Amino acid sequence: MQQLIECVPNFSEGNDLNLIKQITNEIESVEGVRLLNVDPGKATNRTVVTMVGEPAAVIEAAYLAIKKAGELIDMSKHKGEHPRMGATDVCPLIPIANISMEETAKFAQQLAKRVGEELNIPVYLYEAAQPDTARNNLSVIRAGEYEGFFKKIKEPQWKPDFGPAEFDTKRGGTVIGARDFLVAYNINLNTTSTSRANAIAFDVREAGRMIEVDGKKINQPGTLKAVKAIGWYIEEYGVAQISMNLTNINVTPVHIAFDEVCNKATARGIRVTGSELVGLIPLKAMTDAGKYFLQKQQRSTGVSEKELIKIAIKSMGLDELGPFKPEERIIEYMLNDKTSNRLVSMTLTDFANETASESPAPGGGSISAYVGALGISLGTMVANLSSHKKGWDDRWKEFSDWAEKGEAYKNELVKLVDADTAAFNKIMQAFALPKATPEEKAARTQAIQEATKYAIEIPFKVMETACASMEVIKQMVIEGNPNSVTDAGVGALCARSAVIGAYMNVRINATGYDDKAFVTDIIARGKEIESKAVALEAEIIGLVNEKIGI
Repeated sequence: MQQLIECVPNFSEGNDLNLIKQITNEIESVEGVRLLNVDPGKATNRTVVTMVGEPAAVIEAAYLAIKKAGELIDMSKHKGEHPRMGATDVCPLIPIANISMEETAKFAQQLAKRVGEELNIPVYLYEAAQPDTARNNLSVIRAGEYEGFFKKIKEPQWKPDFGPAEFDTKRGGTVIGARDFLVAYNINLNTTSTSRANAIAFDVREAGRMIEVDGKKINQPGTLKAVKAIGWYIEEYGVAQISMNLTNINVTPVHIAFDEVCNKATARGIRVTGSELVGLIPLKAMTDAGKYFLQKQQRSTGVSEKELIKIAIKSMGLDELGPFKPEERIIEYMLNDKTSNRLVSMTLTDFANETASESPAPGGGSISAYVGALGISLGTMVANLSSHKKGWDDRWKEFSDWAEKGEAYKNELVKLVDADTAAFNKIMQAFALPKATPEEKAARTQAIQEATKYAIEIPFKVMETACASMEVIKQMVIEGNPNSVTDAGVGALCARSAVIGAYMNVRINATGYDDKAFVTDIIARGKEIESKAVALEAEIIGLVNEKIGI
């Protein structure tokens, strides 16, 4: 399994786009690294860059970028709203796939050692990469900022982890570490007052503020866990913002942070006008936000991923200061392999034309998956219509839950459209392998068998999913909006067809697989699913006919 880490270096330059491009060119020169996002800020005079790849490649790209930033940026002339201490101010590594935090921390330590020793830049470790818990907090390390580090670096307790204990006037110092996925998020206010913005920031941030009680100063924590926040004025936009780092979005999601700032701002006579994402965000954070705001409106959450994202953008005003393009801001979308969903990205006409062409794929398996997707889409539609039906206001959550189930089945079946064609292509590729030597023949035979097994498993998954989706369809015939009962009925016809069609593919592909025990088992299980789907279809159509009445 491929290991993937994300790296999000912050460079102390946000205005000179040519200079920024020179830095990102270094990143793009490394094979195996994808530059996902470059987000410059004029007022902060800071650019947040996001890249992803295998660890060794990412470390090389980060090293080259840090080196180039040190050559181009003069910190003695730097001014900006954001706290900073170096040309490359901070460079975190984040585990993304098939890699632990412990492993990621070791890679961060390797990068820090190389930067300190080869580039002679003072480097501090932070978060998971820093073994000394007394100095693993970024804000503590950076306290005093660039201007204060000339003195701070001479203190024994602030000796760098790597590199010289001499502060570099031009390049400053760098902080390198490993951390969980962090969302940098700014909330816009209808005020120009930094002090008012700071007051709200102190209300919500976990660290809170110091207050005096009975002549003693004590800490009053803020209302949001895993949140760091400060207030600042952004001249570029002419407004104050709450600048937040959400260090664990499982603890405090973006939408909760937004709502809480709205509440605290209102209490202080200030209004939130929108918000701004810096860098990238996980897909789940956006879909969870969409569901949250729909639930507040007592509307069904069983809608498409695209619709959930749209609701999240509008509810949090993420497009107030500029366009919010999901394909450029959501990490999963940036990592998508566009060839893996070639068929489902087509128009209906192009898909039909491709199916009708002389190419053997897409074939019956892909069409079965798509027919199943259409079937449960009809069931989901009835659930959504029922959730919003006049006079059924007290039942919106019941139908919303059914719609969410239907949406999940639909999404799975849509993925299987391209997966079935990919399975067919794997078989063709295996048959095309060389067979001149005994070794090549053995490797070719093994590849054919592995591809054949995969080509059995994909349509079997279509069978399971399409049959399971009939539970939603049946319930919508029984409980759903009576005006849409025939829509659910057509959904049942599609689901049954998907099961029968996929089972044909399971059987034909099973004829080429040598593991007879596996074949016997999956054919028997497939027969049970087919029988169940046929019986369900008959029951559902009977119920539909009863409700039609003529």
